[in-house]
Amino acid sequence: MKLPRGVSADRVIRALERLGYGVIRQKGSHVRLRHEGDPVHTITVPMHNPLKSGTLHGILSEVAQMRSVSIESITDLL
Repeated sequence: MKLPRGVSADRVIRALERLGYGVIRQKGSHVRLRHEGDPVHTITVPMHNPLKSGTLHGILSEVAQMRSVSIESITDLL
């Protein structure tokens, strides 16, 4: 699977909010999001435009693993 290029942090945050994550705080250029479902999961997204492909892959992989969804289904939300 090929990840999309040129994805901004705002698009990733909006996609995660559609999955049930909510912004809990921002400090500097990093935004923390939390999902209150079982299991509770917290993830940090750097406010870069665009996100590096490795950073994007790491965020999507961690969310996919914790929420038991595929990376492809998350990229569809972007």
